[in-house]
Amino acid sequence: MTTPTAPPTTAPIQTTQQGPAITVTGPLREHYDEILTPEAIAFLTELHHRFASRRHDRLADRLRRHFEIGTGHDPRFRDDTRHIRDDAAWRVAGAGPGLEDRRVEITGPTDPKMTINALNSGARVWLADQEDATSPTWRNVIEGQLSLRDAIRGTLSFTSPEGKEYRVTAERTPTIVMRPRGWHLPEKHLQFIDRAGRRTAASGSLVDFGLYFLHNAEELIANGRGPYFYLAKLESSEEAKLWDDVFSFSEEYVGIPHGTIRATVLIETLPAAFEMDEILYELRDHCAGLNAGRWDYIFSIIKNYRGRGARFVLPDRSEVTMTVPFMRAYTELLVQTCHKRGAYAIGGMSAFIPNRRDPEVTARAIEKVTADKRREAGDGFDGTWVAHPDLIPTAQAEFDAVLGDGTNQIDRSRPEVSVTAAQLLDLHIGRPITGQGVRDNVSVAIRYLEAWLRGLGAVAIDNLMEDAATAEISRSQVWQWIHQDRTTEDGTPITAEYVEGLIGEVLDTVDRTDGDRFDDAASVFRDVALKEDFPAFLTLGAYSRFLVED
Repeated sequence: MTTPTAPPTTAPIQTTQQGPAITVTGPLREHYDEILTPEAIAFLTELHHRFASRRHDRLADRLRRHFEIGTGHDPRFRDDTRHIRDDAAWRVAGAGPGLEDRRVEITGPTDPKMTINALNSGARVWLADQEDATSPTWRNVIEGQLSLRDAIRGTLSFTSPEGKEYRVTAERTPTIVMRPRGWHLPEKHLQFIDRAGRRTAASGSLVDFGLYFLHNAEELIANGRGPYFYLAKLESSEEAKLWDDVFSFSEEYVGIPHGTIRATVLIETLPAAFEMDEILYELRDHCAGLNAGRWDYIFSIIKNYRGRGARFVLPDRSEVTMTVPFMRAYTELLVQTCHKRGAYAIGGMSAFIPNRRDPEVTARAIEKVTADKRREAGDGFDGTWVAHPDLIPTAQAEFDAVLGDGTNQIDRSRPEVSVTAAQLLDLHIGRPITGQGVRDNVSVAIRYLEAWLRGLGAVAIDNLMEDAATAEISRSQVWQWIHQDRTTEDGTPITAEYVEGLIGEVLDTVDRTDGDRFDDAASVFRDVALKEDFPAFLTLGAYSRFLVED
């Protein structure tokens, strides 16, 4: 596949049927018609007709739940689903073909270069990320689908502007698990028109899933694998049930057996941590496992408890490690819950990355990642994530040491683990907020947002891999510290004025170029960190303001 160069057209595509319809309003560049085919548009129309209303209901449930937590009602294990947790008999479907060994998974966006690098990486699984590692520009959404289509058919190639050629050369490529956008994210380059003629933005989840599934499910099956998905940002078993119904309908629509689809759910929100069993149960015919989505989970903690007082305030981001009490409880419960149900437990991504030009940075990254993966393998996880190919040998060595010739640790049921609601909510760390911690949050968030506005969703900053989830932690901590009247360890009040000064310092010290987006990034940061209202997601407003093309 080559980079499209033909000028875009703007004539909308829509179904010709009466009643529900999808209209494509984004520019139509070269090869886009190969993804936005009449068949694909018809399928997206069916998905929205059947499930868009339920999606809105689930999002309304989120607002209610967040309000309850914010007003003093802590989450708890549900009484109305106790029978599901207490029933020891049920199991999930488990690994599909090609997912039996998940000891190392590499994550990354779906542009051609990154796709080829992931397929050549030597990992067992590639998380093809249309979510937090992808800035949802129209180009990234559709051209990511083109990359995946060509990769699955073995025809993907890429030539960089400098003339360097990239091709898939690995004899054994990773199994692809695609991550569509979360239920909350819209796709404003497509409009759904319902039977009453009402127009709304399409669902990013249904668009990403629908295009990938329709174009690739049968090819993936023919290749001995299958249509596999990571499900992001779920907050309840009802949201899991919605996905399960989408899967069942889609399998019937294209005529493949029920249960062919496999999903791995990221447990990356606080409410979901209290419903792991229930989420597995609702997806049981399609479920392969759960993943400990550590960065979004920390963000969810801050977001839900941002107004609940000083005891819910976390220190510098760097101090919120996987060994602090609430993170330890969360991962222990995840492994135990998964193995009780025959599901794989997949560990999260350490943010440290190597630097091939700096041996000291690389050595430090290897040390940190080794410790992280050793802990996960020792705790019973069946696999883990990395964000850089050079970290695959490090992670694999730790899991090889535990798994040997096996493929998982599901037989480790962890009966000694007994996690309470109080342990999941024990946010005490006992470390201060430092001036450097505030400065780092401001700097990282602005630099990440600048790259995101230019279409980059995963960015190396200060030798850490930053994506939308880590940027969310940075801006939400700043908001919380201001509104909870926190001070740094030297007594400096953290106020909007103080942070405004740091924004100026960042803008004065970054390397500016013609066409950079730092001013826009600073504007977005002010909107999501300094204003009185707290936007649920930093990307929602920025997407509508900057990324939607006419």
